[in-house]
Amino acid sequence: MPDGDLVVAIDCSTTASKAVAVDAGGRTVATARHSFPVLSPGEGRFEQDARAWWTTTFAALHEVVESVGGERVAALTITHQRETFVCLDGDPVRPAMLWMDKRAGSQLERLRAESIHARTGRPADLTPSFYKLAWMADEEPELLARSTRVGDVSAYLTLQLTGRWASSSASADSMGMIDLSLGDWDDELCRLAGVDRRVLPDLVAPGTSVAAVLPEIAETLGLTPGTPVIAAAGDGQCAALGAGLVEPGDIYLNLGTAEVCGTLVTDYQWHPEYRTVAAAAGHGFLLEAFLASGTSLVNWYREEFGSTDPDELDRLTQAISRLPAGSGNLVSLPYWLGLQSPAWDERASGAVIGWRPSHTRAHFYRSLLEGIAFEIATQIDVLETASGMTGHRVLCTGGGSRSVVWTQIVADVLDRPVVICDEPETTALGAAILAAVAAGLHHSLDDAIAAMSRAGVVMRPDPSDAAVYRALRSIRDGLYSILRPTFHALSALH
Repeated sequence: MPDGDLVVAIDCSTTASKAVAVDAGGRTVATARHSFPVLSPGEGRFEQDARAWWTTTFAALHEVVESVGGERVAALTITHQRETFVCLDGDPVRPAMLWMDKRAGSQLERLRAESIHARTGRPADLTPSFYKLAWMADEEPELLARSTRVGDVSAYLTLQLTGRWASSSASADSMGMIDLSLGDWDDELCRLAGVDRRVLPDLVAPGTSVAAVLPEIAETLGLTPGTPVIAAAGDGQCAALGAGLVEPGDIYLNLGTAEVCGTLVTDYQWHPEYRTVAAAAGHGFLLEAFLASGTSLVNWYREEFGSTDPDELDRLTQAISRLPAGSGNLVSLPYWLGLQSPAWDERASGAVIGWRPSHTRAHFYRSLLEGIAFEIATQIDVLETASGMTGHRVLCTGGGSRSVVWTQIVADVLDRPVVICDEPETTALGAAILAAVAAGLHHSLDDAIAAMSRAGVVMRPDPSDAAVYRALRSIRDGLYSILRPTFHALSALH
């Protein structure tokens, strides 16, 4: 293993690939980012050219390694968008289907079963790859039959870097075909999805070396020959680790493209209201609740009804900061991409209630932020009931955590302090922590977390605003049940 003092984490998200060089103190030394598009070839369909994951990753790596010097890089590691998958026959046989793709509704209805949730930790929801692979088996059987490799984003990038078809067990679990209690592919689920398990990636433990970077890739990037790629985990698990989630009972909150919150438990458990995933530490599990509409919904609103001009966005942010809590009793249900935890209703859709002539676009914008915050409150209630522990820290990460207005709203709705993680690249930091231990920069995971993960500012609830939100929540919490028949009737129209 190279004798470097840095690790480089690759973070291949829904919209971009980043390379982040991190030292043993958790400080970002260099970073580069290259974007790629999300394609939508039809209603509810979301895809990407998987080759763009590699070209953007390679470009970002090249910039970072050139900046810091390849001799300083002790290891690479990969974290990534979860549930997205690619099918290969040398090259991709079709565009990769993203986690937010909704085309497999009939397969979900046919295959939904409590026994599947019990084994995989994944509720009957369109997010996992499992149902979309079943869709391919029904609708594109010739493409699935041609596929000699089927895997997650980590497996694809690992293949390009090392030539080995392998993925972390805490990455591939998002495909929804791993028996979490056994830590291995489930033969029955592979059969139901129409996939031969021999085309799936080898599973390796988080924090272990997968393989060395291919000599020709290392030479082009300027890396030391033999630089290893260390298995990490999906972006949610890495964000939790980077936030410093090590104590059962603490909650991590990721305000990313999707909003995710979770808590750590020692033993495997599952329940219809949340999903269970393998923890990045290589032992234990995360109980997760999430809403697919996170910053993606916020960005959509700003693009469609606001402006992409930075000055205009600043004015809009200032305007919502001056509005009272509750947005003038304007209530939003942010089910832009359906409702996930705890009801798992793909047919739910967004709603805005209480619209009056006095409301402005700033009221609508603030109401969306409040709507997501109310969903977070419900999710935390579910997770704390499941874990049996309440009142612990809320550790906030993700792009949305940089918004003072939004995080203050979250603190007020929760009526508890919210700790903002100091490092904005928390997901990459979580992967870097695993790589730093594997590369010998730290003796243990506990040592690495203590040295590399730091809390930042604490958003404390305003008592008067918290009281407003308590009253509003008592009304809002009943709206989904009332509107559910309407959501389903509207969904049936098309």
